[in-house]
Amino acid sequence: MKVVLFCGGYGMRMREGASDDVPKPMAMVGPRPLIWHVMRYYAHFGHKEFVLCLGYGAHHIKDFFLNYEETTSNDFVLRGGRTELLSADIADWTITFAQTGIESPIGERLRRVRHHLDGDEMFLANYADVLTDAPLPQMIDSFARRDAGASMMVVPPQSSFHCVDLGEDGLVGGITPVSDLPLWENGGYFVLRQEVFDHIPENGDLVADGCAQLAKRGRLVAHRHRGFWKPTDTVKERAALDAAYTRGERPWAVWERGGAGAPAGVSA
Repeated sequence: MKVVLFCGGYGMRMREGASDDVPKPMAMVGPRPLIWHVMRYYAHFGHKEFVLCLGYGAHHIKDFFLNYEETTSNDFVLRGGRTELLSADIADWTITFAQTGIESPIGERLRRVRHHLDGDEMFLANYADVLTDAPLPQMIDSFARRDAGASMMVVPPQSSFHCVDLGEDGLVGGITPVSDLPLWENGGYFVLRQEVFDHIPENGDLVADGCAQLAKRGRLVAHRHRGFWKPTDTVKERAALDAAYTRGERPWAVWERGGAGAPAGVSA
């Protein structure tokens, strides 16, 4: 299945200074940028046709792949001054680079690459800045059996704040961590059918417009994931992932485990 990645936003909360024009998916986690980790995840499960929805800082993404250095993350032999790779990352990937506008909402970016999907009934989509160990084959199979237009992965609330049960007299009846509430957040991993395009207007949004309209029609399903899931909305979150990578704690790197088995912690 083709994978559409939205990687054209400004990522203002990830910016480290006025001169920093690197788009969020190009923030580094270990020796590779976020977008590589996301793509490597999909490729591990056999989905190696990518459509990149470019916008702000597109040249950084293009340059990374045009000048890709396989020796950074693969073993090799240097023989007679020539490099002999023992394995490769992206040799069998197909990547379409599509400029979808600097200010375009995500729904509009998706609309602008529809012709690159070749009319495929189902395809995958992702924000390109969230890492997870979710079992992708299970997510796809579950959706394929459903009569629905879209599936979104949902995760428990990530906030560390507490909700306060407050009476009109000002007395607090209880305090509950947000993460313990019976709520779910959009996890940013989508399985979509062409039907979604019927509900995204020009300059519309994938979730607020497309998914919301499908939900009203009973055509949106959710895949609950309680395993590893980490966003990178801020410099602090990206730094935490980078530190975890350095310590060898990278549960999102399912390709390092061997095989394509599904981790635990998921229900549909």
